[in-house]
Amino acid sequence: MSKVVVITGASGGVGRATAREFARRGARIALVARGQSGLDSAAADVRAAGGEAMAVPADVADHEAVEDAARRVEERFGPIDVWVNDAFSGVFAPVTEIEPEEFRRVMEVSYLGYVYGTKAALKRMKPRDSGVIVQVGSALAYRGIPLQSAYCAAKHAIQGFHESLRCELLHEKSGVRVTMVQLPAVNTPQFKWVLSRLPRRAQPVPPIYQPEVAARAIVHAAGHPRRRERWVGMSTVATLLGDKIMPGLLDHYLARSGYASQQTGAPQDPRQPVNLWRPADDRSGTDQGAHGDFDDMAHSGSPQQWASRHKGVLTGGALVAAAAGVAGVVRKTGRRR
Repeated sequence: MSKVVVITGASGGVGRATAREFARRGARIALVARGQSGLDSAAADVRAAGGEAMAVPADVADHEAVEDAARRVEERFGPIDVWVNDAFSGVFAPVTEIEPEEFRRVMEVSYLGYVYGTKAALKRMKPRDSGVIVQVGSALAYRGIPLQSAYCAAKHAIQGFHESLRCELLHEKSGVRVTMVQLPAVNTPQFKWVLSRLPRRAQPVPPIYQPEVAARAIVHAAGHPRRRERWVGMSTVATLLGDKIMPGLLDHYLARSGYASQQTGAPQDPRQPVNLWRPADDRSGTDQGAHGDFDDMAHSGSPQQWASRHKGVLTGGALVAAAAGVAGVVRKTGRRR
């Protein structure tokens, strides 16, 4: 029987690409987001890719709405096998220029939305002793950067929540699995609708990856959830290792480079829609899709991810190469004798 998958933040960006990736495997997918235009288009994507879709309008910052969404999904599709938490919001501005209610809203969506989704999934998965919860994270779950303090704080909170929950499930010897996928900068529409007080247009910090790279990693993680987390892209690997080895030096580097690297050369458009409080697609009436405006800069693949998914092949290849090397040395030694 095909998997039942719930994806929050499914109307655009990584969530939208992840829905398509699950659909290619014939999944029945519940798409949770606020914007009806994006949800309708995402549902059409899922059906075109071979899956079955259910659009569920809901604000993940409302725990009752999330619980109701989970109930509706199981009434229609049956038991939920995989729950992917991806919905988020953010603000691009220095700390002193972010209002208290904006900090609160980002945390309600980008952190508590994950908590509410996780609790709704656990309520159904734990009695069955099966199921997978995937938390979509970021390199910024470990490493804060300037101008994104609210988003970084939310991702740090998710990381701590994830670790606590994982320990509890291990203690209970539960069959429910939870894993986290730490993403790099991704070419999504968020930069067209994020609340920004920067003088120039916001952009993801290069190197930039296409959302399909993230989607493939998320789907793979859902199928192989025993690993506590997965890192996507060499930039994520470099950032997280650098933060462990020389965090102070990284502070100074980001202080110098972090402002320019998060802005294009174009001025900020004051008419840009903002999705912090309301969905941007419903305001514009236009579906934003999975991709942002940085296709010409974005990588469609990640050698690091291939290597991560094919450790057995790489290990076997390394052993063969080592054996060949040893055999060569033995032959040379024998000829000398």
